[in-house]
Amino acid sequence: MSPCNELILSCDEVQDTKLLSLISSILLAQGNKKAEVSAVGQRIVKLLEGRLPEGQSSRHLLPVLSNVISLSPVSLTEEQTNVVSKKMVDWLRYASIQQGVPQPSGGFFSNPRARQPGPVTEVDGAIATDFFTVLSLGQHYTEDQWLNMQAFSMLRKWLLCYGGEGMSTPNSDDRSEMDGSVMSMVSTTSTSSHLLPPKERLREKAFEYCQRLIEQSNRRALKKADGELQKACLIEAVTILDIICKQDSSYVYRTLSSLKILHDRISGDVTYARALLPIAQFFLNHSEMAAVDSDAIYKHLFTEIPAQLFHNPSLAFEFIQFCKDNSQLFTDTSSIFRQSFPNLFKFLAWNSPPLISEFVDLLPFLLDAGTAIEIFHLLLDLPCLTAALDIQLRSTSLPASEKASCDPAVKPATCLEAFRHPLYKSMFQYLLRVEASPEDSPERLIPLRQLLGSLASSPRVVQCADTVPVLLELFFSVVTEFADKLLINQLVLLVLQRSDQLYEIPAFKDDVYRVLSSQLLTLCKLHPALIVELSKELLEFLGSVGNIRNKEALYTHMVWAIGEYMSVSYDKRCTVEQINRFFEALEAMLFEITQLRPLASIPNYAPRVITVLMTTLTKLASRSQDLIPRVSLFLSKMRMFVQSPAVTSVYCEEDREEILIRATELMNLLKMPSVAQFVFTPPADVASTQFQRDTNESLPFALRMVSRLLEGGAGFMPG
Repeated sequence: MSPCNELILSCDEVQDTKLLSLISSILLAQGNKKAEVSAVGQRIVKLLEGRLPEGQSSRHLLPVLSNVISLSPVSLTEEQTNVVSKKMVDWLRYASIQQGVPQPSGGFFSNPRARQPGPVTEVDGAIATDFFTVLSLGQHYTEDQWLNMQAFSMLRKWLLCYGGEGMSTPNSDDRSEMDGSVMSMVSTTSTSSHLLPPKERLREKAFEYCQRLIEQSNRRALKKADGELQKACLIEAVTILDIICKQDSSYVYRTLSSLKILHDRISGDVTYARALLPIAQFFLNHSEMAAVDSDAIYKHLFTEIPAQLFHNPSLAFEFIQFCKDNSQLFTDTSSIFRQSFPNLFKFLAWNSPPLISEFVDLLPFLLDAGTAIEIFHLLLDLPCLTAALDIQLRSTSLPASEKASCDPAVKPATCLEAFRHPLYKSMFQYLLRVEASPEDSPERLIPLRQLLGSLASSPRVVQCADTVPVLLELFFSVVTEFADKLLINQLVLLVLQRSDQLYEIPAFKDDVYRVLSSQLLTLCKLHPALIVELSKELLEFLGSVGNIRNKEALYTHMVWAIGEYMSVSYDKRCTVEQINRFFEALEAMLFEITQLRPLASIPNYAPRVITVLMTTLTKLASRSQDLIPRVSLFLSKMRMFVQSPAVTSVYCEEDREEILIRATELMNLLKMPSVAQFVFTPPADVASTQFQRDTNESLPFALRMVSRLLEGGAGFMPG
């Protein structure tokens, strides 16, 4: 049976509020194709405006109205919003403070006196003496009390949609005038608020309601559930106060003192940690206008909360979201934000998968010239930080008898013992620091990385390690936007140094080498003169065969950069002596990995390492032409190398052919030194042309073109 297209569902004539709620839910779920949202909104407001029939309740209508606001705020006219604002004032401020009457159980002998309602109470059991709120407790609730709770639940949404329209805000720059107006408003609020327009009166009553909730949150709840409700209501109340103050700045001065007192009261209780976020948000938004120093609030937030509650996943997400939403504001107004990055990274280290996208947005705001080096170290040590946090968390849960101080003379047998051992204590403290410490040396962590190796296979540590390459690439893309020559030189040296100091997770190390290798070329391209300025350190790195074996990608990219940028074209300080020194170091490395030794196994180095070394030696020889005979002799022996039985047993035919073809091309090119110099070191006016562009290879396209021309004439092949 096909559906009936003529079936129409309408709420226009429905009088039963419960039925209207059900019908409206169906209509709103269908979207707004036929203006259903507006029709539902009109009907709800019309029923709220008039007197409901006997037995009907407005309680069924407010959730529907909340949905209408979410779907289409413009569906209500200003006149209709004024109607609802007046209703919300009554619901919020004038609900009964007597408990509701329970439903009668029936029976001839039921006692009416036993059912007389008593007053509502506070969460600590005291009788409520002020107006009713969501934190007022009773066994049964009246209709207006239910409406009070529902009105508060939708108050934030209502104020955001309709609270700020058509309002006038005092001039925030004229503080002396504002102070007078504030005192005047405080003194006349109780007598004149009923004369205010509906939106402003709702704002005033919402302010009183939230202040009442803050007062109620100071009471000691008798039940755990009521204590949790206190915290949730406190967060909502502070958030609403922030909205009110944005819409009317005259409320700022009336709110600041109460929130400062509130912060002082709850800041020492970690169970209120989530409530500190909206308080900090309020001071971020309004402290400058009120000329209030809020650094103490920010410092407590960033130093205490992440260090103690990094393992709380919901708080971690809210905290990082808060930082992301306010990152620009923090960087403009307070240095505490950037200085606290070690603490913020604890959230990521412990909650890597769910927080990675937030950190991708946040990291650029943490980076500047002062934090870049330390953040680079921390990114590489992020899996190690995860392991250290695991140890810290387990250590705090140990019984007191097991927390006794360790014997300094006895080497710790486990990571837990090492956490309290004097030999490792300072290392743990540095890794778990709460704020930036640029004067400390990260090299001190080398023993700690080795100690924490037993946790390298932990799922949490592995998950954290997987996020590092993404953040490293982002790190370099941001830093290269502002890095000066000194910072670039520092980063290049750190790339080479830290490549030996990584947490022992094989896949992690491979991914990090890949990122560092590609970024090394970016840094060299930004500042080619670093090849001359760091020649001593680079020669030391290039002179180790172990770096070829263990860090092949990094070594290959560094060799390529030497051949590309070790030229007077990039740095006038480049001398023939410096070119010769690099040539001799790389020549020794190429000889070492291609030497045929009797009864010795041939190391299986990637063909790319050999071809890049040959190419770089040829480039250097073209700039110091006394070296051409040496490199030509070496290249001429490559046929014998690739045809030896030892090599054929290690390299496949395709790899051997790749090495031989490159050697042939380079040999042919060196037969014409002037052409070789043009190809390898083109003048500035042609260096960026398509003819010289190097894509996916170590040589420009010109090399193959010249080589083919020469082969056509001489047919030369090394051998």
